Amino acid sequence: MTETDDFVATIRPLITEAGRAIHNGNTAPWMGMWSRREPVTLFGAIKSGRNWGELEPIFEGLGQQFSNCLSYEVEIVAAEASGNLAYIVALEHTTASINGAEPTSYVLRVTTIFRCEDGAWKAVHRHGDALTADFGCRVSRSVAPSAHA
Repeated sequence: MTETDDFVATIRPLITEAGRAIHNGNTAPWMGMWSRREPVTLFGAIKSGRNWGELEPIFEGLGQQFSNCLSYEVEIVAAEASGNLAYIVALEHTTASINGAEPTSYVLRVTTIFRCEDGAWKAVHRHGDALTADFGCRVSRSVAPSAHA
C-alpha cells in the first residue's frame, strides 16, 4: 500500500461516521475529527470561520439543525498524502432533515486538508459548496483504483 492508500483507508470510515453522526445531530465524532492546533479554517456551504473558537460553535449549530439522516456517502474523487499533510476532494451525498423539514437529498463538493498530529489525521481546512444541477462536467470516479477499493 502507498502512503495515500493508507490515508484513504484510515480517513474514509472516520469521515463517513462523523458525517452520518452530525447529520443525526451528534457533533462529537465530527468535532473529534478536527485539529485544535491553529491554523484551522472552514469555508462551509452554510457558514465559514477560522480558529477553533469560531469553528466549534458553527459545528454545534449545524448539529442542532440536522436530523433524520437517511443516507450519507462520501465519493472520493481525488486524494493524496505526503508526510504530515494530506487532502481529499469528495462529493458528499446526503439525505437528511434540515431544521425539522422532510428529509431532502443534496450533494456537496468538498475539499478537506488534514495534518497528522500525534499519529492521527486531523482536519485543518474544509471547503464545501453545493453541487448544483447545472454542474457542467461529469466528475470522473476513477482515481487511483487501489486507493478506493
